[in-house]
Amino acid sequence: MSTRKKILSEIAPAGVIRAAVNMSNAALVRWDDQAGALVGPSARISHKIAGQLDCGLSLIQYGSAADILAAADRGEWDIAFIASDPSRVDRFSFSPPYMSVKATYLVAEASAFRTVGDLDIESVQIASARSAAYTKQLERILEKATVSYTDSPAAAIDLLVGSQCDAAAGLTEFLAHTSERISGFRLVEGAFSEIPQTIAVHRRSIHASAFFADFVRRLSRTAAGDREAAGGGEENLP
Repeated sequence: MSTRKKILSEIAPAGVIRAAVNMSNAALVRWDDQAGALVGPSARISHKIAGQLDCGLSLIQYGSAADILAAADRGEWDIAFIASDPSRVDRFSFSPPYMSVKATYLVAEASAFRTVGDLDIESVQIASARSAAYTKQLERILEKATVSYTDSPAAAIDLLVGSQCDAAAGLTEFLAHTSERISGFRLVEGAFSEIPQTIAVHRRSIHASAFFADFVRRLSRTAAGDREAAGGGEENLP
Protein backbone atom coordinates (compact mmCIF):
# COMPACT_ATOMS: atom_id res chain seq x y z
CA MET A 1 0.00 0.00 0.00
CA SER A 2 1.35 3.46 -0.94
CA THR A 3 2.05 6.08 1.72
CA ARG A 4 -0.82 8.20 0.42
CA LYS A 5 -3.25 5.30 0.72
CA LYS A 6 -2.05 4.59 4.26
CA ILE A 7 -2.66 8.22 5.22
CA LEU A 8 -6.10 8.29 3.63
CA SER A 9 -7.05 5.02 5.31
CA GLU A 10 -6.48 6.78 8.64
CA ILE A 11 -8.03 10.20 8.02
CA ALA A 12 -10.26 9.82 4.96
CA PRO A 13 -11.43 6.22 4.64
CA ALA A 14 -14.51 7.41 2.72
CA GLY A 15 -12.46 9.72 0.48
CA VAL A 16 -13.28 12.91 2.42
CA ILE A 17 -11.26 14.51 5.22
CA ARG A 18 -13.50 15.83 7.99
CA ALA A 19 -11.59 18.82 9.40
CA ALA A 20 -12.74 20.35 12.68
CA VAL A 21 -12.34 24.14 12.94
CA ASN A 22 -12.87 26.39 15.96
CA MET A 23 -15.26 29.20 15.04
CA SER A 24 -14.53 31.12 18.27
CA ASN A 25 -11.05 31.80 16.90
CA ALA A 26 -11.55 34.41 14.19
CA ALA A 27 -7.79 34.72 13.69
CA LEU A 28 -7.86 31.19 12.29
CA VAL A 29 -11.22 30.78 10.59
CA ARG A 30 -14.40 32.77 10.04
CA TRP A 31 -17.37 32.89 7.70
CA ASP A 32 -17.08 35.42 4.89
CA ASP A 33 -20.43 36.54 3.48
CA GLN A 34 -18.89 37.92 0.32
CA ALA A 35 -17.00 34.72 -0.43
CA GLY A 36 -19.87 32.58 0.80
CA ALA A 37 -17.36 30.29 2.48
CA LEU A 38 -15.08 29.83 5.46
CA VAL A 39 -11.86 31.80 5.14
CA GLY A 40 -8.69 32.15 7.21
CA PRO A 41 -5.50 30.12 7.75
CA SER A 42 -7.25 26.96 8.99
CA ALA A 43 -9.56 26.89 5.98
CA ARG A 44 -6.77 27.59 3.49
CA ILE A 45 -4.50 24.94 4.97
CA SER A 46 -7.34 22.41 4.95
CA HIS A 47 -7.81 22.94 1.23
CA LYS A 48 -4.04 22.61 0.66
CA ILE A 49 -4.08 19.28 2.52
CA ALA A 50 -7.02 17.96 0.52
CA GLY A 51 -5.37 19.09 -2.70
CA GLN A 52 -2.07 17.44 -1.87
CA LEU A 53 -3.76 14.16 -0.90
CA ASP A 54 -6.20 14.44 -3.83
CA CYS A 55 -9.31 13.81 -1.74
CA GLY A 56 -12.49 15.56 -0.66
CA LEU A 57 -12.82 17.97 2.25
CA SER A 58 -15.57 18.76 4.74
CA LEU A 59 -14.98 21.64 7.17
CA ILE A 60 -16.90 20.95 10.37
CA GLN A 61 -17.60 24.01 12.49
CA TYR A 62 -17.47 23.94 16.30
CA GLY A 63 -18.09 26.71 18.80
CA SER A 64 -15.03 26.08 20.95
CA ALA A 65 -12.02 23.85 21.49
CA ALA A 66 -14.06 22.05 24.17
CA ASP A 67 -16.68 21.17 21.56
CA ILE A 68 -13.99 19.80 19.26
CA LEU A 69 -12.55 17.65 22.03
CA ALA A 70 -15.98 16.32 22.98
CA ALA A 71 -16.70 15.53 19.33
CA ALA A 72 -13.50 13.48 19.12
CA ASP A 73 -15.03 10.88 21.42
CA ARG A 74 -18.00 10.64 19.06
CA GLY A 75 -15.80 10.15 16.01
CA GLU A 76 -17.07 13.27 14.25
CA TRP A 77 -13.78 14.47 12.77
CA ASP A 78 -10.55 13.12 11.28
CA ILE A 79 -8.23 16.11 11.79
CA ALA A 80 -8.64 19.18 14.00
CA PHE A 81 -7.19 22.67 14.10
CA ILE A 82 -6.56 23.14 17.82
CA ALA A 83 -3.82 24.34 20.16
CA SER A 84 -1.06 21.96 21.14
CA ASP A 85 -1.45 20.84 24.74
CA PRO A 86 0.82 18.40 26.65
CA SER A 87 -2.18 17.17 28.63
CA ARG A 88 -3.79 15.90 25.40
CA VAL A 89 -0.90 13.88 23.97
CA ASP A 90 -2.38 10.64 25.25
CA ARG A 91 -5.30 11.16 22.85
CA PHE A 92 -3.88 13.15 19.94
CA SER A 93 -0.73 13.71 17.93
CA PHE A 94 0.05 17.35 17.15
CA SER A 95 1.89 18.78 14.18
CA PRO A 96 4.45 21.55 14.64
CA PRO A 97 2.70 24.94 14.96
CA TYR A 98 1.52 26.45 11.70
CA MET A 99 0.97 29.81 13.45
CA SER A 100 0.51 31.32 16.90
CA VAL A 101 -2.26 33.48 18.32
CA LYS A 102 -2.17 35.79 21.31
CA ALA A 103 -4.51 36.01 24.29
CA THR A 104 -5.38 39.07 26.36
CA TYR A 105 -8.21 40.55 28.47
CA LEU A 106 -11.40 42.44 27.75
CA VAL A 107 -12.52 44.91 30.41
CA ALA A 108 -15.19 47.56 30.85
CA GLU A 109 -14.39 50.87 29.17
CA ALA A 110 -14.40 52.62 32.56
CA SER A 111 -12.07 50.06 34.17
CA ALA A 112 -8.84 51.29 35.75
CA PHE A 113 -6.97 48.33 34.27
CA ARG A 114 -4.80 49.37 31.32
CA THR A 115 -2.28 46.56 30.83
CA VAL A 116 -2.22 42.80 31.24
CA GLY A 117 -0.07 43.09 34.35
CA ASP A 118 -2.54 45.43 36.06
CA LEU A 119 -5.05 42.65 36.61
CA ASP A 120 -2.96 40.28 38.71
CA ILE A 121 -4.01 41.67 42.07
CA GLU A 122 -6.05 40.42 45.01
CA SER A 123 -9.84 40.16 44.60
CA VAL A 124 -9.74 40.42 40.78
CA GLN A 125 -11.88 37.80 39.03
CA ILE A 126 -11.02 36.84 35.44
CA ALA A 127 -13.54 34.80 33.46
CA SER A 128 -12.01 32.25 31.11
CA ALA A 129 -13.15 29.20 29.14
CA ARG A 130 -12.31 26.06 31.11
CA SER A 131 -10.87 24.00 28.26
CA ALA A 132 -9.04 26.77 26.39
CA ALA A 133 -5.26 26.48 26.08
CA TYR A 134 -4.85 30.06 27.24
CA THR A 135 -6.73 29.25 30.46
CA LYS A 136 -4.05 26.72 31.34
CA GLN A 137 -1.50 29.46 30.84
CA LEU A 138 -3.50 31.76 33.12
CA GLU A 139 -3.44 29.13 35.85
CA ARG A 140 0.34 29.06 35.65
CA ILE A 141 1.03 32.79 35.59
CA LEU A 142 -1.55 34.36 37.90
CA GLU A 143 -0.26 34.90 41.42
CA LYS A 144 -3.06 36.92 43.05
CA ALA A 145 -6.06 37.19 40.71
CA THR A 146 -8.40 34.22 40.42
CA VAL A 147 -10.03 32.51 37.44
CA SER A 148 -13.79 32.12 37.10
CA TYR A 149 -14.25 29.12 34.81
CA THR A 150 -16.88 29.10 32.05
CA ASP A 151 -17.95 26.58 29.45
CA SER A 152 -16.97 28.72 26.47
CA PRO A 153 -15.30 32.02 25.46
CA ALA A 154 -18.76 33.50 24.82
CA ALA A 155 -19.85 32.57 28.35
CA ALA A 156 -16.83 34.43 29.74
CA ILE A 157 -17.99 37.52 27.87
CA ASP A 158 -21.47 37.07 29.33
CA LEU A 159 -20.02 37.15 32.87
CA LEU A 160 -18.18 40.37 32.08
CA VAL A 161 -21.22 42.00 30.50
CA GLY A 162 -23.25 40.97 33.54
CA SER A 163 -20.68 42.59 35.87
CA GLN A 164 -19.94 39.19 37.44
CA CYS A 165 -16.18 39.48 36.92
CA ASP A 166 -13.52 42.13 36.33
CA ALA A 167 -12.25 40.88 32.98
CA ALA A 168 -12.75 38.20 30.37
CA ALA A 169 -9.75 36.34 29.00
CA GLY A 170 -9.70 35.31 25.36
CA LEU A 171 -7.91 35.30 22.05
CA THR A 172 -7.07 38.84 20.99
CA GLU A 173 -8.88 38.58 17.65
CA PHE A 174 -12.06 37.24 19.27
CA LEU A 175 -12.04 39.93 21.95
CA ALA A 176 -11.38 42.67 19.40
CA HIS A 177 -14.44 41.59 17.41
CA THR A 178 -16.44 41.44 20.64
CA SER A 179 -15.48 44.99 21.58
CA GLU A 180 -16.70 46.17 18.18
CA ARG A 181 -19.96 44.29 18.57
CA ILE A 182 -20.70 45.23 22.19
CA SER A 183 -20.15 48.85 23.20
CA GLY A 184 -18.65 49.80 26.54
CA PHE A 185 -15.72 47.38 26.54
CA ARG A 186 -12.08 47.49 25.42
CA LEU A 187 -8.94 45.38 25.29
CA VAL A 188 -6.09 46.02 27.70
CA GLU A 189 -2.58 46.53 26.34
CA GLY A 190 -0.34 43.52 25.86
CA ALA A 191 -0.89 39.76 25.86
CA PHE A 192 -0.54 37.20 28.62
CA SER A 193 -0.04 34.22 26.32
CA GLU A 194 0.94 33.20 22.81
CA ILE A 195 -0.68 29.91 21.84
CA PRO A 196 0.77 27.65 19.12
CA GLN A 197 -1.87 26.36 16.72
CA THR A 198 -1.48 22.88 15.29
CA ILE A 199 -3.14 20.16 13.25
CA ALA A 200 -4.19 17.30 15.50
CA VAL A 201 -5.01 13.72 14.60
CA HIS A 202 -6.02 10.78 16.74
CA ARG A 203 -3.04 8.92 18.24
CA ARG A 204 -3.81 5.86 16.15
CA SER A 205 -3.20 7.83 12.92
CA ILE A 206 0.56 7.29 12.82
CA HIS A 207 1.05 7.78 9.08
CA ALA A 208 -1.09 10.92 9.05
CA SER A 209 0.84 12.28 12.03
CA ALA A 210 4.14 11.94 10.14
CA PHE A 211 2.58 13.48 7.04
CA PHE A 212 1.34 16.57 8.92
CA ALA A 213 4.67 17.08 10.67
CA ASP A 214 6.40 17.20 7.28
CA PHE A 215 3.54 19.17 5.68
CA VAL A 216 3.72 22.00 8.23
CA ARG A 217 7.52 22.17 8.06
CA ARG A 218 7.32 22.54 4.28
CA LEU A 219 4.56 25.13 4.65
CA SER A 220 6.74 27.06 7.09
CA ARG A 221 9.71 27.02 4.74
CA THR A 222 7.55 28.26 1.87
CA ALA A 223 6.10 31.06 4.01
CA ALA A 224 9.57 32.05 5.24
CA GLY A 225 10.82 32.21 1.66
CA ASP A 226 7.87 34.37 0.63
CA ARG A 227 8.48 36.75 3.56
CA GLU A 228 12.17 37.01 2.74
CA ALA A 229 11.39 37.76 -0.90
CA ALA A 230 8.92 40.42 0.19
CA GLY A 231 11.28 41.86 2.80
CA GLY A 232 8.71 41.33 5.56
CA GLY A 233 8.90 39.96 9.08
CA GLU A 234 5.51 38.46 9.71
CA GLU A 235 5.79 35.49 12.07
CA ASN A 236 2.56 33.68 11.20
CA LEU A 237 1.92 31.58 8.17
CA PRO A 238 -0.37 33.00 5.49
